[in-house]
Amino acid sequence: MTQIKFGTDGWRAVIAEDFTFANVARVAQATADFWKSEIGNRKSEIFGREPKVVIGYDRRFLSDRFAQLTAEVFAGNDFKVVLTPEPTPTPSISYAVKNLGAVGGVMITASHNPPIFNGFKLKSHFGGSSSAEECQAVEKLLDATAPKSIVNRQSPIANLDVRPAHFAAIKRLVDFKLIAQSKLRVAHDALFGVGAGVFETLLAKTSCHVTTLNGAHDILFGGICPEPLPKNYALGGAQLRRNPHDICLVTDGDSDRIGAMDGRGGPLTNQQVIALLLHHLVRNRGDRGVVTKTFNTTAMVDKMCAAWNLPLTEVGIGFRFIAPELMKPGALFGAEESGSVGFANHIPERDGLAAGLFLLEMLAMEKISVNKIYACLEKEFGPHRYARFDAHYPLEKRAALMERLKSNPPKKLLRSPLAKVDARDGVKFVAADSTWLMLRGSGTEPVLRIYAEATSDAAVQKLLRLGEQLLGN
Repeated sequence: MTQIKFGTDGWRAVIAEDFTFANVARVAQATADFWKSEIGNRKSEIFGREPKVVIGYDRRFLSDRFAQLTAEVFAGNDFKVVLTPEPTPTPSISYAVKNLGAVGGVMITASHNPPIFNGFKLKSHFGGSSSAEECQAVEKLLDATAPKSIVNRQSPIANLDVRPAHFAAIKRLVDFKLIAQSKLRVAHDALFGVGAGVFETLLAKTSCHVTTLNGAHDILFGGICPEPLPKNYALGGAQLRRNPHDICLVTDGDSDRIGAMDGRGGPLTNQQVIALLLHHLVRNRGDRGVVTKTFNTTAMVDKMCAAWNLPLTEVGIGFRFIAPELMKPGALFGAEESGSVGFANHIPERDGLAAGLFLLEMLAMEKISVNKIYACLEKEFGPHRYARFDAHYPLEKRAALMERLKSNPPKKLLRSPLAKVDARDGVKFVAADSTWLMLRGSGTEPVLRIYAEATSDAAVQKLLRLGEQLLGN
């Protein structure tokens, strides 16, 4: 049988190759077995919860069918099942798990991966991604029990649109009245994902004018990967140059990540968006608390936290490392390079839709362009330019490459001597002037990512070329 392994966020595989109905049934049964054992454990913090699960899906090929099969397996295991009637954002599923008191949730999505992939994301009872330990426990239960299906009608599958409750919750996070009166011209590039139409719904009956770009249901995502990266903004950028707005929010395939463009299609990196959000939370809203970032997130966050006397926690890559920090008392904000951001007093989950509303609140408060706001940040904290290159690299060679990079790091990055090598996940080289270069294998696909941050775009490109040379060697 196919070996099934959970990565950084769920199990993902190529549709009809490993991601098949038979394998989805196997994973669903193992998950049902695991959650039943959790409910039966009196020491578990979820003991006594109703055996209920929430299941959602994105717009990918056959996602609705995979979700229906998953629902039938859980129903066959005597769970009460809430199944969304149409494609739904991942953060809406996570919110529903917590809001409805479910033991967990499943989201059928491959998020930002290429169209040939689909995936099986696990959500725990607290409304966030399941931990690595929980995913490993599910893996160990694979094939312990043959997949069951509906055997009686005492465990029905209920269709419920869980989006309205989530939308109401994220509107409460911000000064929505201020946004509603702002007359902002808002574009939203949905990248053909489940976010299409969401901001039109959120801002209906307000003074804001909303335009959805690339909102068609296209299982090939217009020929791109639905990831909020500047290289994927060509279609939306061209439309904005013809029809300018105040800002363009960008969400990924399942709307848990946020990106942005300025109103004329100029791309903002996810690192810039993270810095803008932290600036807004602290400077405009007066919020305080612990900031958590993954160690491939912009060094500007470090400088901002130091200047504002905010505690900063740095964790490994993957939002599952950020989520526990967001649940601790005194938390404020969590972010990782991919555009994954989360907020305290909400679900401990990345939420691209909530992040979009915070960006709109920022513009409504400051009443200047997003470019001017970021230019002020660079004037205060120095220029931080960033780019990422994704290279195809054989999985079987990845471990040897990482060992070689740790053992033979470059003596300098550009003109600055090397100050630090961080090998907790991939290998990150940090120079004395804070310039950094990082190489790391993707946790969800056969790709090796090269990340770079420096003081100019030209310097970043030189660092990326150095990263490619390190691969070639």
